[in-house]
Amino acid sequence: MNKFRREIAALPRDARDTLFLLSVIALIVLPQAENLPWWCTAITAMVLVWRGTLAVDARPLPSKWWRAGLLVLAVAATFATHRTLLGRDPGVTLVVILLALKTLELRARRDAFVLFFLGFFAMLTNFFYSQSLMTAFTMLLALLGLLTALVNAHMPVGKPPLMQAARTASWMALLGAPIMLALFLLFPRFAPLWGTPSDAMAGRTGLSNTMRVGTIAELALDDSIAARIKFDNDRAPPQSQLYFRGPVLTQFDGREWTALPPWARGAQSSANLRTSGAPVRYEITLEPNHRPWLLTLDAAQSAPEAPGFEVTGTPDLQWIANRPVSDLVRYRAESYTQFLSGPTRQTGALRPYLALPPGLNPRTAALAAEMRAQPELANADTAAFVRAAMQRLRTGGYTYTLEPGVYGANTADEFWFDRKEGFCEHIASAFVVLMRGLGIPARIVTGYQGGELNSVDDYWILRQSDAHAWTEVWQEGMGWVRVDPTAAVSPGRVGQFQRLAPQPGLFAGAIGAMSPTLAQNVRAAWEAVNNSWNQWVLNYTQSRQLNLLKSIGFEAPSLEDLAYVLLYLLVGASLAGAAWTLWERSQHDPWLRLLGQARTRLAKAGLKVPETAPPRQMAAQAEARFGPAAGAVRDWLLKLEAQRYAKASPASLAALRGEFRRLNWSALTPPR
Repeated sequence: MNKFRREIAALPRDARDTLFLLSVIALIVLPQAENLPWWCTAITAMVLVWRGTLAVDARPLPSKWWRAGLLVLAVAATFATHRTLLGRDPGVTLVVILLALKTLELRARRDAFVLFFLGFFAMLTNFFYSQSLMTAFTMLLALLGLLTALVNAHMPVGKPPLMQAARTASWMALLGAPIMLALFLLFPRFAPLWGTPSDAMAGRTGLSNTMRVGTIAELALDDSIAARIKFDNDRAPPQSQLYFRGPVLTQFDGREWTALPPWARGAQSSANLRTSGAPVRYEITLEPNHRPWLLTLDAAQSAPEAPGFEVTGTPDLQWIANRPVSDLVRYRAESYTQFLSGPTRQTGALRPYLALPPGLNPRTAALAAEMRAQPELANADTAAFVRAAMQRLRTGGYTYTLEPGVYGANTADEFWFDRKEGFCEHIASAFVVLMRGLGIPARIVTGYQGGELNSVDDYWILRQSDAHAWTEVWQEGMGWVRVDPTAAVSPGRVGQFQRLAPQPGLFAGAIGAMSPTLAQNVRAAWEAVNNSWNQWVLNYTQSRQLNLLKSIGFEAPSLEDLAYVLLYLLVGASLAGAAWTLWERSQHDPWLRLLGQARTRLAKAGLKVPETAPPRQMAAQAEARFGPAAGAVRDWLLKLEAQRYAKASPASLAALRGEFRRLNWSALTPPR
C-alpha cells in the first residue's frame, strides 16, 4: 500500500488528477451497472481503464476519428437495444457513454469543467432507479469527489495535495447543507409534480393479476421487502390473522388463474362487507411494484388514505389506485379481521365462480362426484364439504415444497392423485377446482400472509417470500368465507415464522454460522435504518410540510404560506451570505494583518515605515532608530518573516500573535 501511494505521488499532477477523476466517475457509474445494457457497462469500463493507462504512461490521447467512431457505435447500440433514443433508459445509457467518451478528450481545464458537470448530471440519474439509503450514501461520496476535483482544478500552481482540496470541498458541502435542508423541508411538493417514464415490468414486480402454477413458488425465493406495517399503539393482530389482500383470481383455463375483466367485475353486486369486533388501525409503507393495487389487511371497509392517489374499491374487497405504484407510498387504513362479504343468497353474480374448463381435471371431477355420493355428505352444506377436503389434505400424505416439479395440463388431478406436493398456489388451485366441482362457488385470493416484527423499530415487515395464495368459498347465509388449504398441509406456513427461505449469501452465511443471533440483529438494525430513511426522507409529503407549518404557529397553512416561508428563509440566507462576504473582504491575510499591527505600533513609537516594507526591513529600521531597546521587536519581526517564507518555521502564527501582545512596545524610545 505504501509503495502504491509513493508511485501515485511520484506521478505528474495531470496524471494524478486524471486518475482521481476517473475513480470518481467509476463510483458514479457503478450503481448503474444493473440498469445499463451489458455493452454499455463494458465499454465504459474499458474506456476508463484505457484513459487511465494513457495518463500513467503519458501517451497522447486518441484522435477525433477514434472518438467519433466510438460515439457512432454507442448511439447505434443504444438504438438497437432500446429501439429509441428517447426516454429514461436510452437517455441514461447515452449520458453514461458520453461521460466515459468525454474523458478521451480531457486536455484543458475547460474540458475538465464539462466533465465535472456532466458527472453531476450522471450522478442524478442514479435516483431515477433507486432512492435507497445506500444509493444516497454512494452519491454523497461521489458528490464530495466531484467537488474535490472541481476545487483541485482551481489550484493551478504547484501540486496541491488532494486532501487539502477535499477539506475545502467538504466545507463547501457543509455550508450548503442548511440551504439544502430548507429546500427539502419547505419547497412545495405536488403529487405528482413530475416523473420519469419507467418500465412497468422491469425487475421484480411482486404479485400479479394472473397466477400460473409455479409463479409464486419462484417469488418465495425473493427475500426483498414488499411493505412495512406500523400498527397503532403496536397492537398487531395474531400472526395467523395477518392476511394482506391483493388481486382476487376467478377465471381458470387449466393452468392459469386470472382476475375478472373490469366489465364483468362491474356487473357483480356490491361487496356487502359485514364486520364485527374492534377495528385495526395501521400505516403501510408500500415498496414500488408498478401495479395499481394497494395492499390492506383483510378486510378494509373504507378506502385507504393515500395522498396523491384516487382509490376505489371492487366488489371482491380489493383497493385499486388510479395509477401504478412506481414510488414508495405510505398510506393509512383501517381493517376488521372478523368479516363476511358478498351475497348471502344464490345470485347470478356467483356464476363466474363455478366455471371450470371443459375436459380438464377429470379425476378431480370424479372425486367431487364421489364425495357427493358419500352418505355422510349426501345433503351436506358448504362447511361440511370444506371440512372433508381439509381432512383429506391433512391425512392424505400431501406436502408443502418449493420444488413440486413441472405440472401438466391437469394440474388439479396431478396434485390430488399423483404428486401430492406443491406450494400454496398448487394447493389453493386444486382446492378451488374441487370446490367448483362440488358446485360450490370458490375463488383464489393472492396477497401476503404473516410477516415478521422488527424489534428495533417495531415495524412489521412483509417480504416477497411472504407472498401467499388462499381461497374463499361461498356459503349460503354467510357469503364469502376465507379457507386457507395450505394450513392443512403445512400448519407452520400460516401463523408462525416457519417460512421457506432462500439460501443466504456467502457473507451472511458466514456470520450466521458464527452467530445466528448476530446475523439476525444486524439485519434488523439495517432494515430499521432503511425504514427510517423511507419514513422521514422518501415519504416527506405535502401534508407533512403543512403539519410542519402548524407546529411553528400557522393555524391553517397553505401552499402559499409554504412558499412565503421558503422565500423569507432564502432571502435571509442570501443577506447573511452577503454580510459574510463583506466581512471576509474586510479581513486581510492574518499574516498581513499582524504585520500591519506591528507597523502601527512602530508608528506610534515614532517610526514610520513604508506600507511595502517587509519584516526584515522594518526590523533593520527599528534597530537603527531605537537601538538595543528594539532587540525583542527585531527578533519578533524576523520570526514573522521566517513563518511566512521559511520551509520549516519553528513558530506558528498563533504563537507569534501571543508573543506580539507580550512585547513591551512602550520601551521603544530613540537613544540620547
